Amino acid sequence: MTIKPDGFEPPHPLPSLFEADKSNPHLAKAVELRDIFARDAIERDQSGGRPEAQIRLLKESGLVNLVIPKEFGGAGEPYSTAMRIVREFAKVDGSLGHLYGYHFSPLQNTVTTLHDERSQDILRRSAAGRWFWGNTTNSFSKSLFGRQEAGKVILNGFRPFASGSHVADYLMVAWEDETTNKRSFAYIPADRKGITITDDWDGIGQRQTGSGRVLYKDVEIDGSEILPDRPKDPIALLAPLQQQSVLLNVFVGSAQGALAAARDYTVTKSRPWIYSGVERHSDDPWIKRQYGELWIKVQAATALADRALAAVDTVYAKGHDLTAEERGEAAIAVASANVLAGRVALEVTSEIFEVMGARSAVRPLGLDRFWRNVRIHTLHNPAEYKTRNVGTWFLDGEFPEPGIFQ
Repeated sequence: MTIKPDGFEPPHPLPSLFEADKSNPHLAKAVELRDIFARDAIERDQSGGRPEAQIRLLKESGLVNLVIPKEFGGAGEPYSTAMRIVREFAKVDGSLGHLYGYHFSPLQNTVTTLHDERSQDILRRSAAGRWFWGNTTNSFSKSLFGRQEAGKVILNGFRPFASGSHVADYLMVAWEDETTNKRSFAYIPADRKGITITDDWDGIGQRQTGSGRVLYKDVEIDGSEILPDRPKDPIALLAPLQQQSVLLNVFVGSAQGALAAARDYTVTKSRPWIYSGVERHSDDPWIKRQYGELWIKVQAATALADRALAAVDTVYAKGHDLTAEERGEAAIAVASANVLAGRVALEVTSEIFEVMGARSAVRPLGLDRFWRNVRIHTLHNPAEYKTRNVGTWFLDGEFPEPGIFQ
């Protein structure tokens, strides 16, 4: 991956960095889309709003059907392929990496319950329509309630942090029963009567994710749309590993993209410091040493992320034969990768300005978007608690208890 500023050529060919395995046709298509997304990534980041044209391209490409089994009209790819595509998009646009990754949460949950006719129907219809999915399932917010009424549930309230809702065809929604407080889930069209997608997200980063509020006013959920309770076997407890995999691969892709962009800027535009004693900025030993450290850190984060993807693929392949211990081992792999990826991404996206120089820190270049996207994304759940989980396992052999984020 090489990003060449207009009007400049490096003095010698630069090696490509972190390129995807394009022998996989889905990754090859993702690289094509990544380069298209890069053309206006800075402008879209600064304006916020809805990446409608980009979502349309994703749907036209068929990449939205990536993990749906072939017998239901999808590509039947493992979850790791989707996460590698998340990385590709995050190299230039963290918002699109985030949206694409979260799109697969309801689909992957459905794939693990294929014995249910409702799940099979949803997969077929999603594949045929090339639906893009959003969610209104925020785990912490007790702000959406349902009441039973003649075979239906009537929803009133709202959900915050509803990523992808603003560009979704279908939504995964969760609510609490107003009498029993039981939590239930359904898949419903995003244009269902009574739903208002406010699209009021105004964060410092991930500017196009639509992670604002969705309002519900007397929204009817038919009993046939409500998902059945899932058995509490280990395969039904993998959703947290999905979410954490999205986060960590957005971190990795952002770090890779930031490092590639900084390297190209340094080689083509940066000027040496007046006391450095060199004619080219890239010949300064300080700059060489710092880039070496950044490269090593990103390589390490990438390697641990790859290991986590292999672990997640392995537990999904086990299906209902998955044991609690195997699930726990995958949780440790994902947590470890998440912690390192977040830490490295924050360091890289900040330190690149030190090696590029003062002229790089201007809004038109948009290089700050990498740090802003990572900074806000790392706040989804604190690294401290994932690190403690890993430490507890290392000292006592105890796996994290399956929960919302672990």
